[in-house]
Amino acid sequence: MQEPSTPEAYKQILEAALLSASVPRPVSVLRRLFIEDPGPDMVRKLLDELREAWQGRSVELVQTAGGWRFQTRPDMQVFLDRLKDEKPPKYSRAVLETLAIIAYRQPVTRGDIEEIRGVTVSTNVIKTLESRGWVDVVGHRDTPGRPALLATTRGFLEDLGLRSLTELPPLTEIERIMDLVELPESDRDDGSDAEAAPTETNQTESD
Repeated sequence: MQEPSTPEAYKQILEAALLSASVPRPVSVLRRLFIEDPGPDMVRKLLDELREAWQGRSVELVQTAGGWRFQTRPDMQVFLDRLKDEKPPKYSRAVLETLAIIAYRQPVTRGDIEEIRGVTVSTNVIKTLESRGWVDVVGHRDTPGRPALLATTRGFLEDLGLRSLTELPPLTEIERIMDLVELPESDRDDGSDAEAAPTETNQTESD
């Protein structure tokens, strides 16, 4: 096949590359598709045109922190979930609240989170967020004990389909978007009381 020479041909190649990709592709990588580099501005223009062309379909082209990708429209996910053999993971209220604090107040220490929530944060809560790839240690605060500073990761932004933290939804929307729901009492691994709002700082969540 000869090298593309028209914007439409460029778009078809970009479309094929993104449809076959398993991870988001940044513009710098997509430019390598062509022998004659069309330049970043042209690639972005073509991607915007592709995004517009796919509007209203069951799959959409979006730009995230990691680059561009095709993804199922959120309102289609409920139907696709019926084909899954395994149920998606469910997270406790403690995990959700801790994630929200980190996302909107980052970087924060474990002590900061405990002060805001009013309870001791279970080690399992932090481990759950780290193992999911949503939270990581980004440094240490210059105070006695040098506590670790926690912040969200690029993977967290990509899972939400966001380009940057400035696009975070209102706090009241984060539970709906991420589909984080409270675990049944018997399935909780952090021992938290999800229903009762903490009122004293000496309350704890067992590991």
